[in-house]
Amino acid sequence: MSLQIDAVILAGGMARRMGGNDKGLVELNSQPMIKHTIDRIKPQVKQILINANRNQTRYAEFGFPVISDEDTGYLGPLAGMITAMANTQADYLLVVPCDCPLLPSDLVPRMLAQVEHQGADLAVASDGKREQPVVLLLKPSLRDSMKAFLDAGERKVELWYTKHDRVVTDFSDQANAFVNVNTPEQKQQVAKAIAK
Repeated sequence: MSLQIDAVILAGGMARRMGGNDKGLVELNSQPMIKHTIDRIKPQVKQILINANRNQTRYAEFGFPVISDEDTGYLGPLAGMITAMANTQADYLLVVPCDCPLLPSDLVPRMLAQVEHQGADLAVASDGKREQPVVLLLKPSLRDSMKAFLDAGERKVELWYTKHDRVVTDFSDQANAFVNVNTPEQKQQVAKAIAK
């Protein structure tokens, strides 16, 4: 039996450091940033969901279901993950942010191999120096735990996953894979990396 893996691209934030511009729609090398992310993960998953709390019509143009947070008020990445877990029948859900245009092309296979081998609930990616709390491969059955955590007023993803059996997947061989674009300066740096 082959496992079904879906993905959610988190594009639901306020993007304060990008001057409030919707980060996923910011142009990077003449394509919206989220398009680079889609191109990276599409070959690795069955279905993609886009979590967006504004500009939903624009996001729908990419051809994937667009879901908005069940809990309103911009409660952060956990709210987007909870909504996505309620909208998938997959065995695992890949979570990635919309502003990581250099994600590894082997992200899913490596995380899946480790999580299955160790019988863990989830895998979190690491660039070799630090964990990437919004790059996860997790079981949708963790939704109740995450919802309870958010409902208790907690927001930090890494605080939630430390309560679960997890593995850290090391991508230090691709250290730039998780560079995310938060400022116009970072955007210029990443644009150069993509153009190479």
